[in-house]
Amino acid sequence: MTSKTTTDTGRPARCPAYRVETERAVLRCWRPADAGILLHALTRSIDHLREWMPWAKDEPTDLEEKIALLRRWRAEFDQDSDYTYGIFSANEEEVWGGTGLHKRLAGNALEIGYWIRADLINRGLATEIAAALTKVAFTVNKVDRVEIHCDPANVRSAAIPRKLGFTQEALLRRRAAGPDGSPTDMMIWTLFLDQLGNSPVAGARVKAFDVLGSEIPTS
Repeated sequence: MTSKTTTDTGRPARCPAYRVETERAVLRCWRPADAGILLHALTRSIDHLREWMPWAKDEPTDLEEKIALLRRWRAEFDQDSDYTYGIFSANEEEVWGGTGLHKRLAGNALEIGYWIRADLINRGLATEIAAALTKVAFTVNKVDRVEIHCDPANVRSAAIPRKLGFTQEALLRRRAAGPDGSPTDMMIWTLFLDQLGNSPVAGARVKAFDVLGSEIPTS
């Protein structure tokens, strides 16, 4: 699977990154076979997730529904319509969370979302993951802008883009839906390509690999 993205040399690039390695974790495109370990991770985290994630109100769903969901995410990935990644332990035996480079913004931009398994929060994993995906978005996907959106009441989540050099561009009042469906505020954090070199993201240790398993440059 190749996309229309080209490298600086004019050659077609195998975009997106199907696999991303950070210092502690592996991010990769979901596979239907991951359904069991995903369900296990969500079940361990459900109370934590329901506090902030509207989708978590319907969790945990059963194994068959998880398989169908992962098949859909894989199809979207292959079709370049959205890039949803699982966060895995280095040996890929455990799901540590979920993340993505989401194509729901106007312009040449991607939005990063993330959740971390409840027993692994406060270890800097979300910051590590967001830094890696921001770097990949700029160097592999060749976007001009990366955004992170979060509820201002979610102090842990809001701290991540701040640490990475993002700028808070807006606080939109009652433009998002809370976990119970009621209107809630939303912060928008942005980093532009020309700010990458002076941000903590530039120093993120990351490796990216295409659909064939070949490494893609991230510098």
